[in-house]
Amino acid sequence: MTNPPRTEEGWYALHDFRTVDWDAWRAAPQRERESAIEDGVAYLEEHERVVDAEEGASAVFSVLGHKADLMIVHFRPTLDALSAAERRFESTALAEFTDQATSYVSVTEVSDYVSDSYFDDDEEETDEGIRRYIEGKLKPDIPDTEYVSFYPMNRKREAEQNWYTLEYEERADLLSAHGEIGKQYAGKIKQVIASSVGFDDYEWGVTLFGGDPADIKDIVYEMRFDEASAEYGEFGPFYVGRRFPPTDLAAYLDGEQVPTSEHGGESGHGDSHDAHGEGGHHGDGHPGGHGDDHHGGHGEGDHHGGDDGGHGEGSHHGDEDASDADADEEASIRSELEDLDIYAGKPHGEDVFATVLYSEADADELFEEVDGLRKNFDHYGTHVKTAVYTGTETDRAGVVSIWETASAAETAAGFLSELPGIVERAGEESGFGTMGMFYTVKPEHRGDFVEKFDVVGDVLDDMEGHYETDLMVNREDENDMFIASQWASRDDAMTFFRSDEFRDTVSWGRDVLADRPRHVFLA
Repeated sequence: MTNPPRTEEGWYALHDFRTVDWDAWRAAPQRERESAIEDGVAYLEEHERVVDAEEGASAVFSVLGHKADLMIVHFRPTLDALSAAERRFESTALAEFTDQATSYVSVTEVSDYVSDSYFDDDEEETDEGIRRYIEGKLKPDIPDTEYVSFYPMNRKREAEQNWYTLEYEERADLLSAHGEIGKQYAGKIKQVIASSVGFDDYEWGVTLFGGDPADIKDIVYEMRFDEASAEYGEFGPFYVGRRFPPTDLAAYLDGEQVPTSEHGGESGHGDSHDAHGEGGHHGDGHPGGHGDDHHGGHGEGDHHGGDDGGHGEGSHHGDEDASDADADEEASIRSELEDLDIYAGKPHGEDVFATVLYSEADADELFEEVDGLRKNFDHYGTHVKTAVYTGTETDRAGVVSIWETASAAETAAGFLSELPGIVERAGEESGFGTMGMFYTVKPEHRGDFVEKFDVVGDVLDDMEGHYETDLMVNREDENDMFIASQWASRDDAMTFFRSDEFRDTVSWGRDVLADRPRHVFLA
């Protein structure tokens, strides 16, 4: 008997496919249709807010073709919660106009192909990024306004092609190669893999999300040529559609294009998607949960590439997933800087989310890799900026990625952590790290700014608790810079910010800077 992989299970999943009785809908009196829409919207909004459980996620999708009209997806911590969600729909007035065409029941799963140390409970050897990656796989979120493809699949059990008689190492190698294809779609495709062994007719259910439906087609097509799929994969029916907000239900039933926000309307997912109820899972803090690398392991083969991948390294999550103490400390720091008339950026959630990683790789090689990822990032409206900065005082480079949402920054951190030569992230150095003293300098004053930094650097070298400060310059815009500074403690850093030298620098900078500087702390 060959060794089966060890697995860990997360949330249970229900894909509930519905067909609409269009003849009955058209024949129904207006008041019945209005009641059905009101009931349907209320049901969908409540479940997107996850008012029925402590955590989870739900969404509704339009489905193309004859197999179904709607797909309602639920992730919940227990099978009982899924059962209640399914039966709750049947009690709505909308259910009278629909039939359940089919359904699929599964549970999210990660196997020890991802990390031996995680399954060995070896906390010292298990990378924190791996832990967060696994957490995201087990408790996935659902992207807004995305195209979707769902399909079930098996691994072959034929005489000459039996996946289950292969040795563990051979399966791991096949899935690792399979995952390399998926990495080419980083930032384009998000996947959720769930095991249905013992739950449904196939062994796994695969859900792919993407901003461009052609990307979904391309990744499935390309992976068909990989040995893990070509030799050992069997696939069930495919369902394709697009997410829309519950408030667009009436427009959908009227035959309009949804989401209406892209076709002249004003609807959006809004708070109904993001709230998730008290204690709900927001997806933030789980970079791997976005799964955009599509490793393609389909449950047991969800291979992350060993313990070195570190998805989530370099992500600064801000107030959304920090502890209350951390949030209070950050608010205190910002308030104190504001009292000193120093702009410290808006609190996270109102402004942007930054991810910064440091690399010792060749700068040209690093830039080429980052540029490839950035082109994928640009497909998303939440992407603000990703750039490579080179140090003037050290040999390392900094990769800065800025996003409008925490979950997007976390996803980006997962991909950026696999760049060559990554050595650490801002905020993980020993002591109290500050990052994000961002400056845009007027071109005619660039030389003056660099000279001023040298003067301030001499002051810093003599200050107690100061470890290192480096002026880093954007490779594509020499007037765009940020100062990375590391201190033994917050008090040491604040001593500098209270100093006359720093006040003089801030005052002087108003004449040479093209924009107001932003000081962001990563503690």
